[in-house]
Amino acid sequence: MPSSWGKIFKVSTFGESHGEAVGVVVEGVPAGIPIRLDEIQKDLNRRRPGQSKLTTPRDESDTVRVLSGVFEGKTIGSPIALIVNNQNTISKDYENLRETFRPSHADYTYQTKYGFRAHVGGGRSSVRETIARVAAGAIARMILEDDLGVKTVAWVDTIGTISSEIAENKYPATREEVDVNEVRCPDTQAADKMRSLILQMKEAGDSVGGIIRSASYNLPPGLGDPVYDKLDGDIAKAILSIPACKGFEVGSGFSGTLLTGSTHNDEFYVEEGSGRVRTRTNNSGGLQGGISNGETLVVRAAFKPTSTIFKKQNTVNIDGKETTLEAKGRHDPCVLPRAVPIVEAAINLVLVDAYLYQRAMNPHWFQKWAKVPDYYKDLKL
Repeated sequence: MPSSWGKIFKVSTFGESHGEAVGVVVEGVPAGIPIRLDEIQKDLNRRRPGQSKLTTPRDESDTVRVLSGVFEGKTIGSPIALIVNNQNTISKDYENLRETFRPSHADYTYQTKYGFRAHVGGGRSSVRETIARVAAGAIARMILEDDLGVKTVAWVDTIGTISSEIAENKYPATREEVDVNEVRCPDTQAADKMRSLILQMKEAGDSVGGIIRSASYNLPPGLGDPVYDKLDGDIAKAILSIPACKGFEVGSGFSGTLLTGSTHNDEFYVEEGSGRVRTRTNNSGGLQGGISNGETLVVRAAFKPTSTIFKKQNTVNIDGKETTLEAKGRHDPCVLPRAVPIVEAAINLVLVDAYLYQRAMNPHWFQKWAKVPDYYKDLKL
């Protein structure tokens, strides 16, 4: 079961929803980089269950521990191991799933592929696996912010049929703007309606989906490759690997098909003062030919309604016989609020890998676009 990604910034995750722990091993991080454990914990706190009435009531602190790769607060160039213990598992709630497949969940496909599965909590297919991605993504975020000034901010754009009214020039610039409410939608009027809808679904034992939008600011031009390692292709794979994610767009996405070339093309100009090449519009979403062009990277990710619901459903069991299922346990009526930091982490993991690859391939690019933080200057070489 492949559980790794990355060319230079390599991430390998491990653990199941109801196992002893979930964790990640990160390779390829240069030595001497400060690791702020409180920043990693802050990202995990945004993802953890039980943080509001809108999420699963499973009560986990998700406290992260560093097992290796860090000394006196800085990386030493060896693999970094991060781990979070599972503390609030109630596996008996899943006993009825030992022989029965949940509709639209990974139960049937896992059983078919491997012939054996961990039925408690969904095993590897649980969203709890994303603890590892968020922890590694926090390291990626710190490197991107410190070296390049790149900042990725995601937010809930729609829930069900309720859409926010956040214009392109009004995208949130910080995560604090997003966390102003428990829905994680900066449009407070839309957020109130979204909150009510999620609570209605929770009361009815049902679920609802939606769309997350993300903006990555200050991304320099030149990241990504033009053929098989296109930056948008790598980001799409990272985001679509998140549980419950069923759709991906970059820039104008599907709506761009309604435009003509003359109205969709992003015309270039030279920015006065800086001399940088810029575009007057951003229908490309910051990417052209699979390579970043220096504009804001804008993507959208669609998440389906949570598969595990408390309504009675028709299904089949492991013997191939039709039956019915009434699920038990603790589940999110809507995954969107907790998926915001997961989307940010997925994007940051791809961006930091592309950055380190570009930096190694073209030192002149690094000298031009990186801020060269003090911790590089302090290294005794």
